[in-house]
Amino acid sequence: VVLTMFSITQGLDVPKIGDKGELPTSLPSFMLPNVPLNLETLGVIVPYAVMLSIVGLLESFLTANVVDDLTDSFSDKNREAMGQGLANIVSGFFAGMPGCGMIGQTVINIKSGGRTRLSTLSTGVFLMFLTLVMSRWVQQIPMAALVSVMIMVSIGTFNWASITKIRKLPLSETVIMLSTMGATLITHNLAIGVMVGVTLSTIFFASKIAQLVFVDKTLSEDARERTYSVAGQIFFVSVPDFIDFFDFKENIERVTLDLTHAHLWDQSAVEAIDKIVLTFRRNGIETQLIGVNEASTTLIDQLAVHDKDPSLQDLSLH
Repeated sequence: VVLTMFSITQGLDVPKIGDKGELPTSLPSFMLPNVPLNLETLGVIVPYAVMLSIVGLLESFLTANVVDDLTDSFSDKNREAMGQGLANIVSGFFAGMPGCGMIGQTVINIKSGGRTRLSTLSTGVFLMFLTLVMSRWVQQIPMAALVSVMIMVSIGTFNWASITKIRKLPLSETVIMLSTMGATLITHNLAIGVMVGVTLSTIFFASKIAQLVFVDKTLSEDARERTYSVAGQIFFVSVPDFIDFFDFKENIERVTLDLTHAHLWDQSAVEAIDKIVLTFRRNGIETQLIGVNEASTTLIDQLAVHDKDPSLQDLSLH
């Protein structure tokens, strides 16, 4: 307000909101999109719709988590997502822009005392009042004033303590944070930044979880049977290390593979089980599986060959 009044009274020639275009003076009317309904149109719309949906949902969920932490409450994320989705669909019929939860504005709202949805409604009503009734005055607001407001919002919402914690964070988290920030700043596209962060998080998570596979070996008293007790998540990343636990040339008669504390996630895991079982059998060692959970059993029934046609078993060894 002070900057706006100073700019008007002094007649300063500075960029103003009105320089960017005219503000609406009435509410929008209902309209149907005047575009051809064909595959070409979908090819143009779908990529942007998917990117906006991903970014909007992620930012909304992050905002909801921030609100839950600040207010010591619980929010229904599915309900929020459905509500925003319906609101954006309806908004499109009134030439509206898609929207989502905003962390900065939400934190300022919480710190200003807002605790219920009334604060959100009040914000929308006040903005509508400014746009429709006070548009002549709003157009006189200098862009510099808006920049200063955004700077203060950034200062108020930034977690300054996180800077000192960077040295204590795992290297993987630091890499993810810096890569996400760098990709966003370089491309000016938040969707690309989010995808870079999600991709790196997935890679680091898969690498870490692959290392949490353990195989305990137990030999029977008569030295005829070896039991391999497996614990961990078996999938394409952990398969090579998983197979290395087994001694296929050991002089025994039977092998029991106990999967009580393990889970098979994909085709690579099933192929690893096939290779283990068939290699033992090829060496004349009787092999059996025990303790397989329901989901892993379903996967084995669908993809495994060690208990099916012998001709398929021969192919799986090559």
